[in-house]
Amino acid sequence: MEKRVSDSLTEQVYIIRPQHINPSDRLFGGQLMLWIDEMAGVVSRRHSNSIVTTASIDNLNFLAAAYQDDMIVLVGKVTHVGKTSMEIRVDSYIEDYSGNRTTMNRAYVVMVAVDEDGRPTSVPGLILETDEEREEWEAAERRNAIRKERREQGY
Repeated sequence: MEKRVSDSLTEQVYIIRPQHINPSDRLFGGQLMLWIDEMAGVVSRRHSNSIVTTASIDNLNFLAAAYQDDMIVLVGKVTHVGKTSMEIRVDSYIEDYSGNRTTMNRAYVVMVAVDEDGRPTSVPGLILETDEEREEWEAAERRNAIRKERREQGY
């Protein structure tokens, strides 16, 4: 059975609290990484209807700082699927009181569906309905090739 990108699209909102702040009075980068990983887990569980585990996270670039009481919005969606793996794009934004969003980060997370014994299990195919979804799939193919090359080279 195949699923649409929209079937697992997820948005989550957080408000930065004192426990999320580093000594520079900014959002602790590790906290954002945790939220990104959780978002990828939710999206991939919704797509696969399965237990999932994180295989890799690409390219975390912090483009904007966030501070206490800022509202952080994460949007996650499936961009590519293989036999047992899924690439999840997670966009992170700072949202102001007017609803305007400033991009904080974009991450691509590879998740693998596993059975109850921890062995990889197959995932549904992905129905691409828009040009943007097809372009994202093609870009994911390129990222997959880069990941494979990096694994072969040992980094």
